[in-house]
Amino acid sequence: MADEVAIESLPFGLDWQVEPAGFGTGRDSLWAEAGGPTDLFVDPGTRVAYLNAPRLVGHVNGDFTLAARVTVDFRAIFDAGVLLLWVDEDRWAKLCLELSVQGRPTVVSVVTRGVSDDCNSFATERDDMWLRLARLGAAFAFHASVDGTQWELIRHFALEAGAEPFVGFLVQSPRGSGCTARFEGISFTPTQLADLRSGD
Repeated sequence: MADEVAIESLPFGLDWQVEPAGFGTGRDSLWAEAGGPTDLFVDPGTRVAYLNAPRLVGHVNGDFTLAARVTVDFRAIFDAGVLLLWVDEDRWAKLCLELSVQGRPTVVSVVTRGVSDDCNSFATERDDMWLRLARLGAAFAFHASVDGTQWELIRHFALEAGAEPFVGFLVQSPRGSGCTARFEGISFTPTQLADLRSGD
């Protein structure tokens, strides 16, 4: 395991569970490079697991929100920058800005309970998007925003009652030779969202 990584805007340290090809940090930012092919996915048809995407996570207790502006240097389909919620290899969820097979950046969510449940939400012409994950008691929520102010609910779900998650960042390049994702304006709030559908 590499040394703990500190990002000043986060009140907890992070560790690379799978190390990247390269990375760097700032006060409220992170960039990370994945080689290829790298992915985090458990195929629901074959149950084959791909668990080698670089991921940087830290342990969090209680309700919270974690948000960042994610920018990806898309080179191949399924390249993505990701906010990650992690319990173990069988229970995790990711919110991605990912290049679709149509060649468009797309907000994608994946919830895994043994196998992965994959959902494309909407496409954009941008190579950046604000992403946010939140814990609300036993449940979690994913949101996306073009400006970091008005948020659209992407997914509301649970993983397992009582599980204390790790949260953090991931970069993947399943079909390519690698890509780099940048996470900027990283913020953490140790409180519960008042209304996950309000847009705030």
